[in-house]
Amino acid sequence: MSCTIRPAVRGDEFVLIDLIKGLAKYEKEPLEAVENTPEKLGADLFDSKLCEAIIAEKDGEVIGFSIYYTSYSTWKGPCMYLEDLYVIPEARGTGAGGKLFDRIVEIARERNYARMDWQVLDWNTPAIEFYKKRGATIDEEWFNGRLFF
Repeated sequence: MSCTIRPAVRGDEFVLIDLIKGLAKYEKEPLEAVENTPEKLGADLFDSKLCEAIIAEKDGEVIGFSIYYTSYSTWKGPCMYLEDLYVIPEARGTGAGGKLFDRIVEIARERNYARMDWQVLDWNTPAIEFYKKRGATIDEEWFNGRLFF
C-alpha cells in the first residue's frame, strides 16, 4: 500500500478529531476523554500554531496522522515532541506509520533539533517494537508528571 504524507490544512481538523477518538479507543480510554473539538484543534493548528500535524493519505482517504510541537531542553535546546502518531486499524502494517514517523524525524533534523521525545504506553508492544526498530530508546527510568486544570 502506497500512501502520501502531507501537512494538515484547514478542514483536516474534523477528520483529525475522528482519528483522535480512534486513538482513544485503541488506548482503552472512553471517547468522552477526548474533550478537544474540531474548532479548538483548528485554532491551535492554524491560528496560534501551538502544534503542527501531518496526514497520511491513501487514494484521497486519511488513514493516519501525527501531531507534534517544539519542546525545549535546558541541556540541549529546541527539541521535537511527538504528541501522537496514529494509523487506522485497516492500514496498520502497510508502512503508513513508518512514513509518518520518518517525516517527523526529517522535520526535526531540518530544524536542527537536538532530539525527539514521545511517550508510549507500557502495554503497547506493537508501538514499542515499531520505535525500537527505528533505533529509539524506550526509557523505563523516568516517571511522567502531570497536573490537570
